[in-house]
Amino acid sequence: MAIVLDGKKLSLESENDFSKRVEKIKAKNHSTPILATILVGSDPASATYVKMKGNACKRVGMDSLKIELDEATTTSELIKKIKELNANEDVHGILLQHPVPEHIDERSCFDAIDIKKDVDGVTSLGFGRMSMQERAYGSCTPYGIMRLLKEYKIPLEGKSAVVVGRSPILGKPMAMMLLNENATVTICHSRTKNLPEIISTADIVVGAVGIPKFIKSDWIKDNAVVVDAGYHPEKCGDIDLEGVISRSSAYTPVPGGVGPMTINTLIMQTLESCEAHLGLD
Repeated sequence: MAIVLDGKKLSLESENDFSKRVEKIKAKNHSTPILATILVGSDPASATYVKMKGNACKRVGMDSLKIELDEATTTSELIKKIKELNANEDVHGILLQHPVPEHIDERSCFDAIDIKKDVDGVTSLGFGRMSMQERAYGSCTPYGIMRLLKEYKIPLEGKSAVVVGRSPILGKPMAMMLLNENATVTICHSRTKNLPEIISTADIVVGAVGIPKFIKSDWIKDNAVVVDAGYHPEKCGDIDLEGVISRSSAYTPVPGGVGPMTINTLIMQTLESCEAHLGLD
């Protein structure tokens, strides 16, 4: 019987702990952890994600500072706003909602975020520090996956892991986090040759390619750990889970697996940033 890596359950349990920590901060320091969210333009999906993050803050007693900028905002204007938030002592975390409009240099804007407030784990410096096993906030989706694997005591050391996807905030940091836990990691993507053969060797498969059911169930060997980081309007992920659930040793359901852990990790890291700012960590 496969283990269900239940991200919804773990995120709810975590929120109970976060609420207690927030209450302690309010009582002792008369301060409230604040996450600033920046939304550029009017993309409906992005607006929904920002709202979900604000609701998660509210559930644990944190505050969110919602900043909405016009679609025509320039790179320099966005960086100016980020620098204002960097300088704001009351703000403990900064989230720039991805994606921004095409004319904006997203990487420059990400890298303008103070690493102490990079609670979404998007800066180049944060990625470098994390890769070198130095202190940094991790990219929320891969770090959320790592928390889920740890919670369910999934062994990683010496295991063969295949990460399908190479985005700077998911595939690449996922590979580094697994590597740091002594897994042997192969990074693949949509243009990898002989992809089914490579995946068939994996003890752990992470789907992070952003294409619905791109990874076929018959590519995955029996008793593999299957992690699906995708979510699409068809209510499916990047892996054709139906044909592999019964053969896997553990899997993340879609929805209810990786998704809840992403926002939960963002909230956790904002709380940690506040605690560090107040000297409580």
